Amino acid sequence: MNRELEYMFVHSARVWIPDAEEVWKSAELTKDYKNGDATLQLMLEDGTAVDHKLDPKTKNLPYLRNPDILVGENDLTALSYLHEPAVLHNLKVRFIDSKLIYTYCGIVLVAINPYETLPIYGSEIINAYSGQNMGDMDPHIFAVAEEAYKQMARDERNQSIIVSGESGAGKTVSAKYAMRYFATVSGSASEANVEEKVLASNPIMEAIGNAKTTRNDNSSRFGKYIEIGFDNRYRIIGANMRTYLLEKSRVVFQADEERNYHIFYQLCASANQPEFKNLRLSSANDFLYTRQGRSPVIEGIDDAKELRTTRHAFTLLGINESYQVGLFQVLAAILHLGNVEIKDRDSDSSLIPPNNRHLTAFCELVGVTYQDMSQWLCHRKLKTATETYIKPLPRLQATNARDALSKHIYAKLFNWIVEHVNKALITNVKQHSFIGVLDIYGFETFEINSFEQFCINYANEKLQQQFNMHVFKLEQEEYMKEQIPWTLIDFYDNQPCINLIEAKMGILDLLDEECKMPKGSDDSWAQKLYNTHLKTCSLFEKPRMSNRAFIIQHFADKVEYQCEGFLEKNKDTVNEEQINVLKASKKFNLLVELFHDEEKATTPTGQVAGTGGRTRLSIKPDKGRDTSSKEHKKTVGCQFRNSLQMLMETLNATTPHYVRCIKPNDFKQAFSFDPKRAVQQLRACGVLETIRISAAGFPSRWTYQEFFSRYRVLMKQKDVLPDKKLTCKNVLEKLVQDQDKYQFGKTKIFFRAGQVAYLEKLRADKLRVACIRIQKTIRSWLARKKYLRQRSAAITIQRFTRGYQARCLAKFMRRTQAATIIQKYQRMCVERKRYRQKQAAALAVQTILRAYMARQKYQALLREHKAIIIQKHVRGWLARCWYKRCLEAIVYLQCCIRRMRAKRELKKLKIEARSVEHFKKLNKGMENKIMQLQRKIDEQHKDNRLVSERLVSLESSYAAESERMRSELSRLRGVEEDAKNKTSQVSSLLEELERLKKELSVTQQEKKTIEDWAQKYRSEMETMVSELKDQNGLLKKEKDDLNRMIQEQSRQMTEKMARAIAQETQQLETDLNEERSRYQNLLTEHLRLEEKYDDLKEELAHSSNVSKPGHRRTDSTHSSNESEYTYNSEYADTEEGSRAREDVTRGMDTSLTLKLQKRVTELEQEKQSLRNELENKEDQFQRARARDDAQFRKARGAELEYESLKRQELESENKKLRHDLAEMRQSLLGDAATGAGAPGSPAYKVLLDQLNASCEELEVRKEEVLILRSQLVSQKEAVHHKETMTEPSVFAQDVNKLKDADELRQAYVGLKDTNRLLEQQLQTQRRTYDSEVESLRGELQNVKEENNRQQQLLAQNLQLPPEARIEASLQHEITRLTNENLELMADDPTASREARVIILRRMVDLMEQLEKQDRTIRKLKKQLKVYSKRIGEMGAGQTEGQTSPGQMVEEPIHPVNIPRREKDFQGMLEYKKEDEMKLVKNLILELKPRGVAVNLIPGLPAYILFMCLRHADYVNDDQKVRTLLTSTINSIKKILKKRGDDFETVSFWLANTCRFLHCLKQYSGDEAFMKSNSSRQNEHCLSNFDLAEYRQVISDLAIQIYQQLVKCMENILQPMIVSGMLEHETIQGVSGVKPTGLRKRTSSIADEGTYTLDSILRQLSAFHSTMCQHGTDPELIKQVVKQLFYIIGAVTLNNLLLRKDMCSWSKGMQIRYNVSQLEEWLRDKGLMNCGAKETLEPLIQAAQLLQVKKKTDEDADAICSMCHALTTAQIVKVLNLYTPVNEFEERVSVAFIRTIQTRLRDRCESPQLLMDTKMIYPVTFPFNPSSLALETIQIPTSLNLSFLTRV
Repeated sequence: MNRELEYMFVHSARVWIPDAEEVWKSAELTKDYKNGDATLQLMLEDGTAVDHKLDPKTKNLPYLRNPDILVGENDLTALSYLHEPAVLHNLKVRFIDSKLIYTYCGIVLVAINPYETLPIYGSEIINAYSGQNMGDMDPHIFAVAEEAYKQMARDERNQSIIVSGESGAGKTVSAKYAMRYFATVSGSASEANVEEKVLASNPIMEAIGNAKTTRNDNSSRFGKYIEIGFDNRYRIIGANMRTYLLEKSRVVFQADEERNYHIFYQLCASANQPEFKNLRLSSANDFLYTRQGRSPVIEGIDDAKELRTTRHAFTLLGINESYQVGLFQVLAAILHLGNVEIKDRDSDSSLIPPNNRHLTAFCELVGVTYQDMSQWLCHRKLKTATETYIKPLPRLQATNARDALSKHIYAKLFNWIVEHVNKALITNVKQHSFIGVLDIYGFETFEINSFEQFCINYANEKLQQQFNMHVFKLEQEEYMKEQIPWTLIDFYDNQPCINLIEAKMGILDLLDEECKMPKGSDDSWAQKLYNTHLKTCSLFEKPRMSNRAFIIQHFADKVEYQCEGFLEKNKDTVNEEQINVLKASKKFNLLVELFHDEEKATTPTGQVAGTGGRTRLSIKPDKGRDTSSKEHKKTVGCQFRNSLQMLMETLNATTPHYVRCIKPNDFKQAFSFDPKRAVQQLRACGVLETIRISAAGFPSRWTYQEFFSRYRVLMKQKDVLPDKKLTCKNVLEKLVQDQDKYQFGKTKIFFRAGQVAYLEKLRADKLRVACIRIQKTIRSWLARKKYLRQRSAAITIQRFTRGYQARCLAKFMRRTQAATIIQKYQRMCVERKRYRQKQAAALAVQTILRAYMARQKYQALLREHKAIIIQKHVRGWLARCWYKRCLEAIVYLQCCIRRMRAKRELKKLKIEARSVEHFKKLNKGMENKIMQLQRKIDEQHKDNRLVSERLVSLESSYAAESERMRSELSRLRGVEEDAKNKTSQVSSLLEELERLKKELSVTQQEKKTIEDWAQKYRSEMETMVSELKDQNGLLKKEKDDLNRMIQEQSRQMTEKMARAIAQETQQLETDLNEERSRYQNLLTEHLRLEEKYDDLKEELAHSSNVSKPGHRRTDSTHSSNESEYTYNSEYADTEEGSRAREDVTRGMDTSLTLKLQKRVTELEQEKQSLRNELENKEDQFQRARARDDAQFRKARGAELEYESLKRQELESENKKLRHDLAEMRQSLLGDAATGAGAPGSPAYKVLLDQLNASCEELEVRKEEVLILRSQLVSQKEAVHHKETMTEPSVFAQDVNKLKDADELRQAYVGLKDTNRLLEQQLQTQRRTYDSEVESLRGELQNVKEENNRQQQLLAQNLQLPPEARIEASLQHEITRLTNENLELMADDPTASREARVIILRRMVDLMEQLEKQDRTIRKLKKQLKVYSKRIGEMGAGQTEGQTSPGQMVEEPIHPVNIPRREKDFQGMLEYKKEDEMKLVKNLILELKPRGVAVNLIPGLPAYILFMCLRHADYVNDDQKVRTLLTSTINSIKKILKKRGDDFETVSFWLANTCRFLHCLKQYSGDEAFMKSNSSRQNEHCLSNFDLAEYRQVISDLAIQIYQQLVKCMENILQPMIVSGMLEHETIQGVSGVKPTGLRKRTSSIADEGTYTLDSILRQLSAFHSTMCQHGTDPELIKQVVKQLFYIIGAVTLNNLLLRKDMCSWSKGMQIRYNVSQLEEWLRDKGLMNCGAKETLEPLIQAAQLLQVKKKTDEDADAICSMCHALTTAQIVKVLNLYTPVNEFEERVSVAFIRTIQTRLRDRCESPQLLMDTKMIYPVTFPFNPSSLALETIQIPTSLNLSFLTRV
């Protein structure tokens, strides 16, 4: 022991030391402890050094802290060191850091009130805990409730859940959640909704029994024990409630910041309601009983709303409206009674003023007289042996009597409500077992403790004794089970304290005795207590400073009680006459009912407790009451002791489960932990006592396998033996020397407290040494590798450096030599350049000078020559201008004259155009006009050529003139040369030169003027041209911009429309899936109600002994589908009659049946409305898509479509063609009339009528098309002229501006455009004309062919006999009608339906005529055969008489084998009506799926049923079709109800139902379902009935079967998921095993019965192979697999979120490996694209979250981006639950979790923590046609269907 202590108390060891503020503080040893040291040198967490002195007497060392890996454990008993600081620290870490409010402490669940609403009580949490072992999940109130429910079912023993704690600790809420759990998981045994009634009792009891206190806003001021009864199937059948010690004093008095009971404030808040006007209520501040606490409102609570909830609960529990009004009247009367003011009359008497408003209201409400009530409120009746006196009361006593009456009335009302609640919860079904929930006050101690606190603490003493005995018993059983020597453990026994209270001459006994005394008082009772117990009992003490108080040493603490008021509260007296007045109420029956059991005596002695005052009146005694006055009423203490004794007997007869509620602080702050208050409550509630009992024995318990797995590192290889138990024993003997520290049981090793921590330290040290060795080796290897890498790098660097230096030297030498050479050549180049520059300058100067002189001479000569030329051209230009102006005037004059003549001609032509003859001439002369226009165009082409030739000649003359001018220039140069040569002639020519100079100056001035004018004109023209070009460019640019903008807008519009269509499509698909999901959920609810309805009918049938003789139809022939889809009134009448007979037969529970029928009707209506809404959604989707497509086509058509401008000219041609066609029809009709006597002649008229109608329709359509196209063309013309005619108009304006002579060119261009447009129109009209002529010719040809074919048919019919002629004509008529139907469907689908109905009726009539004719023919043929047989017999007799015997011998007759021709089957099966039940029985009810799936083709029953249905359709038997479909649907439902848990059966019928549905679609005749059919299959389509409605019914049935299949597969997989995905170690040795405490978890070691991942994969493969064998559609298999993977992922993730022990790094690796195995299975089965992998994404991300780093902000960013499939609540929950398995792992800091929460704050998601495991994806059944031909299907004999005949 000393060695272990020295080993544990070493440097850095952490211990707990006491602290005044925090109770316990953590410190760390700074020096090793040695035996004999008096002090310990410690350092606190804040760095403060402390010397902790040890007790010199005991030498007890401080408590050691547990290792970090044990901190935050689910079970406190799993801690290695079990002591108070360890418990307190573990609770604080879980509550503050991990936000976990529940913790196990052995068999106790510790619940800390968070003062905040947490999302951990939803239905998904209940489903997660249902069926789980208590140690497998995180601590929760649901786990305790599940354990109680499971033990009740397993052990056949009643259970109790004891919930205790201080006021405000959350007892009521915990009890409420426990009852909600039972109501949810068990359901009810009847349709009375007992579980809802049990839950409905909570708001009622809270309203009348809960109030606000300083510690709790909803404090229960009474104790209650609710027994929830169960039947033998463990379903709730009822409940019963017992209450204890209602705090009646609260009715008349409340302390500061407290309230009266909630019901009073609820009534005051609803006083303005019409039904409460007669109560005369107002605000709560107006009444004495509700305003004393000065806190009438609770923050966040709406009292009016709470009253509505209370009234609804009253109604649910069967308390009708009248009783509720009565209850509220009594409560309002109590409030008014409290406001009755009593005044002093004198010192000994009092009075109530007359006409007191509140007393009047009280009397009116309770129905008593004002005089009587005011009399007995101020007086009391006294009885003596001989007389009875009426004594007036002083004001104080009268006020107390008034308050006593108020308390008494409220107590009676409270008991009445409890009694009626119990009546509503009780049932007639025999109770098999029950679970009791005890919600009782915890140990209380205040500054002033009175009678109520005494009773409460007395009850807690009894409960603590029961708790101690139960814990002791469990410990003893565990030790005996493991065969460990049992030694008595010393534990606190509070029996002496209980004896002090309840034993003979105890406190209660003395109190009752004092109450019987005539003049008993609180002081005399206190003196008796002192005299009796002060010296004899150590638990009883007397306060030093008081003689009216006493102290009791309870198990939790010492409590001082004040004796004042004990006697009065124990007596609970009330004035008898006041009660009699209330009983005498004749108007208020409820009040009389409240006091019907009121005892006659109001005090134990029948006398008044006090005396005094004067006697006003003396009355003689009533002899009849002498006996009753002697009866004694039980005191409150006696009643409480008896009820407590009954409670203890009940609890001792049950298996108890304990919930201890802890209040973390007194300020109701959320997640705030006060260590002082917590320790005080832990001591009081027995948690620390449990820890002490556990620590006194062997608290730590390991199985041998768990110990071996955990501490394998402490063993050597030689120590490992095949026997794990022997191995553990050998290792422990070496590791722990003291054998008293452990014990070996049968299956476990038991350790003393602290031994696990010692072993953990050894393990950690061993792992640390191993880690150091590994680190040393790895660091050495890394350093060596780094050294070699650096050495190699250094050598490489040296090599490259030396090479670089050598290269640099060689480069320097080369550069030096090159620089010398460069300098030499550069200097030479500079000198040469300088010389060449000087030379070039001299030459340039000479050249410039000489050139200047030559240019001067040349320019002088050139100016003279140009002046002459300019004069010539100017004069010519002026003459031409004058000529052009004259010509233009002449032309203009001619134009005006011609225009005038043209107008006259036009007027004449318009007059002529109005006549029809002119119109015809115009049409006839159109070609002549076109030829004239063509000739005009040719003439204009000739003129154009002439103009072009003139232009060419002018250009040639200009070129000749230019050549002449050049020659003149050369001549002038020669003259210049001559002038140079003739310098001698200068003198003679000087005068001539002067003259010429003058002329030259004049010419120059004229030239300058002309040049200026020409320059000005040129500049103006250039400016104008540039402006026009700029304008043209701008217009082109604008046009390009507009075109580009239009294209961009078109593209944007297209993209926008595409996006809008995609978004709308996605939204509609989402809405469709949601509607489909809601619809399928309604189907599920409908199926559940149907099953309940059938169960009720069966129960009624079994319970009813009345039976009528004769045949009675079974219920299976009636279904909701049958009643929903009926086709004629006769069948409906039959069905209604049968239902009426069934109702008469049943007649037992009509109200329940009507309620169910009403519910079914409502569900059907809701189903129909949802279906209509779904159809509307789909129609809306189709309309939106069609609208978008139309807009898109319109936009595209507006750009691409451009046709001819005029189509009116074609009308005449069309009329002509129509006239020709009409003549052709007349001739055809005349030809047909010639053969009117033929049998088929009416067909011609019908055909011609049809042709006429179609042609008329064609004309109407053509006219509409022409109108629409003309409108489009007009719109296009406007757009086209705006876009394309901009440039020509600008160009024309430019031409007008440029030159008047260019108008001719413009007119020519316009004429050419007009001609081109006319040519295009003419060609378009010609093409249209040709196409219409071709179509009319084809139509004429078709008519001729039809005529020829009709003539051939007539000729053939004439050759046939009369019978065949009729049949042929009928077949021909049917063919013609079918063709007409197809044409109508192609032309007008809306009108085709009506036409189709008419044609079908006509076809049916024709078929009936044909059948009648066939029957007549068969009858005649039979007669003919009979006659021919008779004739043959007669002829045979004659031949027999003529033939000789010898001839017969010579010619023997040999038998001839006549082969039977193979019959052509039609794929139908015929059966008789009476064989229908046999068909259903053999094919559905008694069919074994296993044999059918293995030996026969998939879907064979579906094919057989459809072939039978085809024959019923073929013979046109609607009754047969209906009964067959109804029987099939009901039989499938029946077999699924009978064997719904058998996966093969459900899968088999799901596949066959889908195949039957596909067959109904494939052979329905709808073109959408016939695309994949062969021609033979199209012949097999249904011909008489449209079964679209039945297809919907069968689709609903398939949805129900699918949901049942999913439920069945889920039930099979559910037990495997958690074990295989979480608990089992697929990778052995990765996960570490931690101590589990008393609540044992499921082991991760694979035992024989443990499910593994391979079990899940094998089960999935079995599911997949079975569905494939049954022929299930591949798409449906994908949906099933997706649903299964969702269930696997959801269940695994939910358990991960509810199990702290599973949230570790190693478990994340296991999960990821398991998920990869599931993905591999999907890949093997080819199901990777079915969406199943995506359903596992939340689980994958949770596993990754367990493995990633969780320290820095970068880690937080990575987590936020990675976990997109997890909600914020799930991420935070995983981080809070993350638990290190080894010391080397680190916990997630609170700051990091806050960072994650901050970054995920903007996420828009639901706050739901768990995934919905009950969610089922909406299922769809994609159409899957079969290629199997029906006529090839053979019926095996094993099906026993020999009565079916193939047709």
